[in-house]
Amino acid sequence: MGKTIFITGAGSGLGRGSALGLAKKGHRVIATTELTSQKTDLLREVREQGLDIEVFKLDITNQRDLAQIEEYNFDVFVANAAINEGGPLAEVPMDRFRALFEVNVFATLESVQIAARKLVKKGSGKIVFLSSMAGISATPYLGPYTATKHAIEGIAQTMKPELEEFGVQVATINPGAFDTGFNDRSSEEIWKWFDEEKNFTREEDVLKQQEGLKDQFNPEDMIQKMIEIIPADHHKFRTVYPEETEAQLKKTEKERWDLEI
Repeated sequence: MGKTIFITGAGSGLGRGSALGLAKKGHRVIATTELTSQKTDLLREVREQGLDIEVFKLDITNQRDLAQIEEYNFDVFVANAAINEGGPLAEVPMDRFRALFEVNVFATLESVQIAARKLVKKGSGKIVFLSSMAGISATPYLGPYTATKHAIEGIAQTMKPELEEFGVQVATINPGAFDTGFNDRSSEEIWKWFDEEKNFTREEDVLKQQEGLKDQFNPEDMIQKMIEIIPADHHKFRTVYPEETEAQLKKTEKERWDLEI
């Protein structure tokens, strides 16, 4: 039986791919986009494919946009909207750090609170946080995004037992590095403010870390995993994908207990 699934940040990347894929599987999808231009583009594809997807603009940092969530009934709420930016934590401009927290943590939680109230009143449903491998691991020069996703992990793990008694499930999906353009665009932002003559971080170290973007995974694989997990009634609280990323993160978490300074 198909479910009604509400997805934020469906204007691009994994959110967009999942929205289209879930609709193809027979689910009713409510796909929201940050920008009206993304809405126009997604609507065009929805119409071309003849899919049952309602699309509208929802910037989760905009109070009027957030209020629209109240108008919909759904079985699953996917908190997918996020922005990404890197930089050395000892030097990243605080306005950039705050901007990431505003979207990825504060606005995300605010949207989830609206969804939670609706699902608790109904007595059933599921909230899925799109976290990241960065919610578990910590990589130099990816600190701003990593910090927000660590916060999301704490939020999701705390909400899970808080909402269980009301019949509402909470879970995370933690993608590895997928080639959607999300990571590439974020890596470009540092060069808007970084100046090796003013910053003590070495440019070569940042560039070396960014070399890893050449080996990203095919996003279609992650989209298929999300299409499987999002509507499912039962699965692990945390879904890390691909499996090699899961193995890597488990190893990293174990090593943390022995870290010394």
